[in-house]
Formats: sequence, C-alpha cells, structure tokens
Amino acid sequence: MELPYTPERMDPDPARAKTREVSARLLELAGVKGTVTEPRTGMTLVVCDEYGRDLYSLEHRWSVGGMTSDQYDAGMQNLRKALGGNGWEIKKDGPDEIRAENEAGHFSVTVAAHTATLEPMLDFTVNSRCYQATSHAAYNAG
Repeated sequence: MELPYTPERMDPDPARAKTREVSARLLELAGVKGTVTEPRTGMTLVVCDEYGRDLYSLEHRWSVGGMTSDQYDAGMQNLRKALGGNGWEIKKDGPDEIRAENEAGHFSVTVAAHTATLEPMLDFTVNSRCYQATSHAAYNAG
C-alpha cells in the first residue's frame, strides 16, 4: 500500500509537541473554560507500518468537563463558527458531534458532546497523518 502523500520526516517527540499545539488551539477555538483532562491513553503512537518502515501517526484524546450545559452547547457552536476560518473543513456536523479535517496542517479532529451523563464533557480526539521518523532508533524510542 502507498500513502497518497509523502510523510513529513519528524521524530515522535517533536510530533507530540506539534499535536499538543493543535489540541491547545482547538481548545481556544471552542472558547470554553473548564477542567481539561487526558484519559489514561492520552497521546498514543499508532504504527503505520502497512505503508512502510518507521511510519507512525499520533492520536491525542482529551476532554473538557466541569461546565454548565449551556457552556457545552456554546463550545460546540463556537467550534462550528471558528473551524472554517482557521483552516479546518467540517466533514460531519451532528447535534452532538463534529468531525473536521485540516489538510494544510495534516490533522483531523472529532469533538463529541456528552451532556446527558453524570459527568458531562466535550471529548476531543485529534489525529495526525503518518510521519516518518528520521531513524529507526528514534522510531523505537518513540
């Protein structure tokens, strides 16, 4: 199998930092103030070895909780308004879920609003495209 793009050469640590920057920017776009948490999985390195050696992508899962239901709704509305003007294209827009892609930045995001639970939250899952580590040692250390 071949990727439809040439993977950027980047080791896992700088790729993690870049992914955290994207996540922080998405939080700014949501415009909500709550408690930000990462589940046990936090940031996961996902092997893309079906496309070649030393290829990986990142998945960053995190949530915002501790807000009123109006704040969750406002966060989703803020994202709907702000994503398009910030390089993102909304691919799915449901009442409780937004999926968007940023082709230039090589990221995708899924935001799900869980407001009918005991602990309401906005769940974010940020995914990068595949990167190629600069060396097999760097890849293994990742």
